[in-house]
Amino acid sequence: MSRVTARRRMRRISPEGEIQRPDTLAVEEPLEIRIGAAPLMVTMRTPGNDVDLVHGFLLSEAMIGAAEEIVAARYCSGTDDEGRNTYNVLDVTLRTPTTVPTRNVLTTGACGLCGKTALDEVRTRTKFPLPDNGPTLDRRVLSGMTDTLRAQQAVFEATGGLHGAGLFTTDGTVLAVREDIGRHNAVDKLLGWALRENLIPAHDLVLVVSSRASFELVQKAVMAGIPMLAAVSAPSSLAVDLAADAGLTLVGFLRGDTMNVYTRPDRVLNERAAPQPA
Repeated sequence: MSRVTARRRMRRISPEGEIQRPDTLAVEEPLEIRIGAAPLMVTMRTPGNDVDLVHGFLLSEAMIGAAEEIVAARYCSGTDDEGRNTYNVLDVTLRTPTTVPTRNVLTTGACGLCGKTALDEVRTRTKFPLPDNGPTLDRRVLSGMTDTLRAQQAVFEATGGLHGAGLFTTDGTVLAVREDIGRHNAVDKLLGWALRENLIPAHDLVLVVSSRASFELVQKAVMAGIPMLAAVSAPSSLAVDLAADAGLTLVGFLRGDTMNVYTRPDRVLNERAAPQPA
């Protein structure tokens, strides 16, 4: 399997002077996903957990709803200039044959869809609608999840170049963490793991990401039946609209002891202080 990090020489300049030395970088390579030998899509990803990535991606696109719907996922042969297998093409066999879509309408911010159409797409395609009530958790537990996620990002620690995604229980226990050069791939890898562990729909779990909360990440949470998504950075307006429409609790700017709760704030308990009117 390809390495997740690589060494490249660089020239470091600082007020103290300069030095030339190798630097550790995150590997970025293409992965082509095929369904029954028919090309589906190509994504740039960090190698590793590719089978989980495919499971999560197909779940996010409503092409599967359970791990058993994938009969096999096999790498196609391919070599680099030195004769090593590149492991960059993965062919998936589905239990029920399906027509491969010619355009992916949910995972790109440049697809040309208006907001209402995008929201309707997710609402009508999800196999796991979110519960009306769902879990609650103390804000202090939620605050601690970012530190736990960061502590388990081994490749980020070495490179500073990967996004992280973690799946937690409401008492703060981390179930799994995945990293990738693309934030959507990190989430797909995590959801694919959860699907293969029979944890989907994840109506009692929390998804935490080290990036901003884009529409596509909220979409993936909704498609997996996850009722709460927390991000260390900002959400987009359409992400908030989708979260509100689907009944998902969306938390942004989760840093230390502070956070912004944009939708379904009733799931985040705060006993320290009563909320102040806007």
